[in-house]
Amino acid sequence: MHAWVGIDVGKATLVVVLLRGTEPLRATMDNTPAGHANLLNWLAKHHRKLALEQVHACLEATGMYGDEVALTLHQTGYVVSVVNPARIKAFAESRLSRNKTDAADAWLIAEFCRTQTPPAWSPPAPEVLTLRRLARHLDDLKTMRQQEINRLAAGALDAAIHQRLESHIAFLDDQIAAVWQDIHDHIDHHPDLKRQRDLLDSIPGIGHLSACLLLAELPDLNRFDRAEQLAAYAGVTPKQHTSGTSIRGHTRMARQGNPTLRTRLYFPALSAKTHNPLIRPLAQRLKSEGHCALSIIVAAMRKLLHQIFGILKSGQPFDPDFLTKRLPNT
Repeated sequence: MHAWVGIDVGKATLVVVLLRGTEPLRATMDNTPAGHANLLNWLAKHHRKLALEQVHACLEATGMYGDEVALTLHQTGYVVSVVNPARIKAFAESRLSRNKTDAADAWLIAEFCRTQTPPAWSPPAPEVLTLRRLARHLDDLKTMRQQEINRLAAGALDAAIHQRLESHIAFLDDQIAAVWQDIHDHIDHHPDLKRQRDLLDSIPGIGHLSACLLLAELPDLNRFDRAEQLAAYAGVTPKQHTSGTSIRGHTRMARQGNPTLRTRLYFPALSAKTHNPLIRPLAQRLKSEGHCALSIIVAAMRKLLHQIFGILKSGQPFDPDFLTKRLPNT
């Protein structure tokens, strides 16, 4: 007998539903290493009790909150699928689902796994996982630093508290510098990462530091045949809202996908609007057509992803004349 597991991933908890032909089984675990161990024990118990031949687990691609549980399940030997949230949402709409709770979402993900048979997921290479963890730790340190700066700016603090905050900020500055050094050293010690970092750095708008952070969050491009698929994974594809002749809503960004990757793209896209010779004309045209600033940034993010896809797939650095060279001779 086969079973299908849907996992609704939250920052603090995992809501799990197991389908195996009768009434679904439900459980909730902490989204921590200890909670992941409890999940494995729970699955193993039902694996033995129900004499299951295979367990196929499925969860949405939610970035940092789901990565570790997916890796834990994969390393234990379970089939794991990590699916773009847009597919789950479309599946829910096709079934006219009305309930929106964690338990209902977990059941829906399990049912999607059972009926759609999504492809199995493979984790990134160990060196990429290490780089990703370093980059996300850097994010945490920067967030803590900004919180302390905000407390200082609030004023009305005792002298002792003010001094402790300044000391903590200085400590965080040292930690941030140390993690940056770890990131650079890690990339330099892995030739493939170094090659990809240098290729990203060749794109106008993507600086050396942004290249490191983008490299940490990019998925395995072998999963994608076209740049549009990578853009959909990141959630920067346009989402139109039109109907008939009367409804003409603004085109928005389809925000399903990896939010951390979108964050990594934001500041490079701002720079690319000015400095990237293939994105600058696009930004100028969109501005002349009356598009809002955010819409132009999203378009730049999407175009940047197309360029990233192209250079990493080809192994060739950025070439501003690439499109011209592709045109047939006349």
